[in-house]
Amino acid sequence: MVTLFATAGALLLALVGELLHSRRVRRVARLAFGSDAVPAPWARVVPLVRVLAHGGLAWGLCTLLQVEPRVHESEQIPDEEYRHLILVHDVSPSMLLRDAGVDGTQSRAERAKALIESLFERVPIGKFKISVIATYNGAKPVVEDTKDIELVRHILGEVDMRYAFKAGSTRLFDGIEEAAKLAKPWRLRSALLVIMSDGDTVPATGMPTLPPSIGGTLVIGVGDNVAGKFIAGHQSRQDASTLRQIAIRLNGEFHNGNKRQVPSDVLAAAAADSRKPLIEHLSLREYALLAIAVASALLALLPLLLHYLGTRWRPGVEVAEAA
Repeated sequence: MVTLFATAGALLLALVGELLHSRRVRRVARLAFGSDAVPAPWARVVPLVRVLAHGGLAWGLCTLLQVEPRVHESEQIPDEEYRHLILVHDVSPSMLLRDAGVDGTQSRAERAKALIESLFERVPIGKFKISVIATYNGAKPVVEDTKDIELVRHILGEVDMRYAFKAGSTRLFDGIEEAAKLAKPWRLRSALLVIMSDGDTVPATGMPTLPPSIGGTLVIGVGDNVAGKFIAGHQSRQDASTLRQIAIRLNGEFHNGNKRQVPSDVLAAAAADSRKPLIEHLSLREYALLAIAVASALLALLPLLLHYLGTRWRPGVEVAEAA
C-alpha cells in the first residue's frame, strides 16, 4: 500500500510539474523552436515519458525498501533450481571389448567413463542431481538423485554391474523405460537423459515413451563401428545406425564417441535448461531494479536529447562564404 501511494504521489507531482513547464514553454516557443513554434515530433511525447519515469523510479525504490534482501550463500542451490541427469549405462559383456579410443586399446566401458568425465567438466554439474541406471538383460537403478559426483565415478569405473543380471541379450530399451519411470514425477523439461552403449543386440521395436520431464536426450556410441570384436558367437561392433535411430525417435542427439569427445554444440543442445524463459525467473526485486535503471537512464538522457535533437531550428545568422 505504501508503494502504491508513493507511486501515485510521484506521478501526480510529475504531472503537475509538466503542466506548469508546458505553460512556460508555450510562452517562449518561437525563441526555442523557431518561427513555427513547434518542437521535433518525437519531443512531444517527452512530458509523458518523464511522468512515467518518475513514477517508475518511485515504485522501484519503494519496492526495494520493502522486499526481503537477497542473501547469496555459496554452494547452496534451492531444490526447485536443481536439474536431473539420468545416465543409462550399458554394462553388458560386450562393453569390456577393447576396440575403443583413438588408438583402439581402451575397453568400451573405459571409453564411456572418459566421455562421462568430459560431460561432467563441460556442463554445470553442480546444478544436477544424478541417477545411474545399469542395463544388460534388463535394467536396475543403481543410484537415484545423488549430488555426490565421486560416488557416480566409483560406480562407473570400479563396480562391475554385469553380475547383477542373468546372462542374455542386451535390452537397452529396458534401461530407457526405467529412466522414464524414474523421471515421470519430475518437473517439466528438468531432466537430461544420457545413454551410453555400443548398440549391440538392440531390438528394432519396443521404444518406450519419455515423459515431459525429460527435456534433452543424448545417445553416445562407443566401440569400433567398422571391424568390431568377436563375442558370444557373433561379431560385436558399435551399431551406430541403430543408436542414431534411437536418438531420432527420442527427439535427441547422437554422437559416435569412440574416438572423439562430444562436440560442445551437441552437448549444449542436449543439456540446455529450457524449462522457463529468463523472464519467468525474475522476482519482484529484479523488476524493481530494472524499473530504477530504465527510469534513471531516461531522466538523465532526455535533457541531452532535447538539447541536441529537440528542434531543427538553429538560432543565429548564417555567415556568407567569401567569393
